[in-house]
Amino acid sequence: MDVRKLIRKLNARRKQLLAGLRLPTEGLPGSLAESRGRCGSAGCHCQEEGGHLSWTLTFMVDRKKRVDHIPNELVDAVRRRVGQGNAYKSGVAELMAVNAQLLILERRARKQQEALGKRRAGR
Repeated sequence: MDVRKLIRKLNARRKQLLAGLRLPTEGLPGSLAESRGRCGSAGCHCQEEGGHLSWTLTFMVDRKKRVDHIPNELVDAVRRRVGQGNAYKSGVAELMAVNAQLLILERRARKQQEALGKRRAGR
């Protein structure tokens, strides 16, 4: 593909990403995980049914991993907020990748233009 055409395509993608990128005010980092555990009571249903349902939110703060219990009644709201945070983070990562590609391609296009100018001047 022609370098100039690729640059136009990436600039259009960058514009599209920027238009859709909104910082979620309630977004959360990390991941929400489901686990099941047995309580140890001999007569409890968890001994036969696979355990009591428990949810945790895992995220990083100051380069330290945090794992916090999430009550069942908050799971849907936390799942939505984690999804918002992850979507934003993915959008920013794609935008940065597009910017890096554009840097390289624009540099390559400049070199090609300079080489073309030198060839024309040498005629």
